[in-house]
Amino acid sequence: MSENNTLSWSKNYSLKWSDFKAEHNPATFEDSHSVIKYGFTWIVDSEKLGSEVLFFIQNIDLSVEFCPLLSSVRISEANDRLLKHEQGHFDLAELVRRENISALQMKFEGKKFQTRGKNEEQRKQFAKEDSGKLIAQEVEKIQKILDERIKKYDKVTDFGNNLEIQSEYNLKFEQLRL
Repeated sequence: MSENNTLSWSKNYSLKWSDFKAEHNPATFEDSHSVIKYGFTWIVDSEKLGSEVLFFIQNIDLSVEFCPLLSSVRISEANDRLLKHEQGHFDLAELVRRENISALQMKFEGKKFQTRGKNEEQRKQFAKEDSGKLIAQEVEKIQKILDERIKKYDKVTDFGNNLEIQSEYNLKFEQLRL
């Protein structure tokens, strides 16, 4: 686990029930709950054009992060089938990341943005802040795509109880590990 208490998706790692560290709410319908989000890194650079400072964004990387401290399981229902279904949430997030990373990178590639501030040092600092906000807005859209895909996944697999459809998803997810 990284210092910010998340697990990054890796083809070499599968979730374990011990990764679900939150206390489960007994009043909830679901037997388990995974919190998965996207993290991102980027490089922002700036150039002075006359009296203006323009910034540009490079090397955007998107990571899939499982949040153990927010994820829980009803201990009486913790079994291999349910864990495989929860791993599916994590894998689905990686699939959505792969489907969207190029479009995210291309959204900013080769573009320059004006920044604010009274002097060059302030402008550079605002370039960092503003670039992060721009990327975060796009990552939020990808998160919404994931949320919709997870709803569909849960519905069609009946939360892993429809073994035939769950198996189809499992085969798709195995391809991510090749």
